[in-house]
Amino acid sequence: MKSIIVLSDTHGNRGDIRKLYPLFAECDCIIHLGDTSSDGSMIRSDFAGKTYLLNGNCDVPRLGEDTLTLEIEGVKIFACHGDRLGVKRGTAELARRAAEESADIALFGHTHRAVEEQKDGVTLFNPGTLSRYAAFKSYLYLAVYNKKFTGKIVELQ
Repeated sequence: MKSIIVLSDTHGNRGDIRKLYPLFAECDCIIHLGDTSSDGSMIRSDFAGKTYLLNGNCDVPRLGEDTLTLEIEGVKIFACHGDRLGVKRGTAELARRAAEESADIALFGHTHRAVEEQKDGVTLFNPGTLSRYAAFKSYLYLAVYNKKFTGKIVELQ
């Protein structure tokens, strides 16, 4: 089994990110879906070799990739920030793009709202936000094994 921690839209909230460091140390992979305010470079530096960064609409400089497709334990994952796929208007374009990549999972951020939904055979996850101003701060814990997966949106206390 491989464990993946997915976060998004941290917007400079390094204090709450550091609360996740024990999880980061134990997990197999960390994916930050953008709007890092350079938090992503801190995570990538502290957890080199297992951190993936995606560019968000607020990221200057752009430290990561615009999209990412990877396969872990036979599960194909498509990841992006979501702004370029119009996720604030809906997730149809995201689901279509993930299906084009033959992805089982599509990860996205941008809306600051935690989401788990099925669309066109793809499971869509938004981990929510860790912005210091959010009323509900959350991340996604994703476990994959032998072509199967389960995800849990976790509220950060």
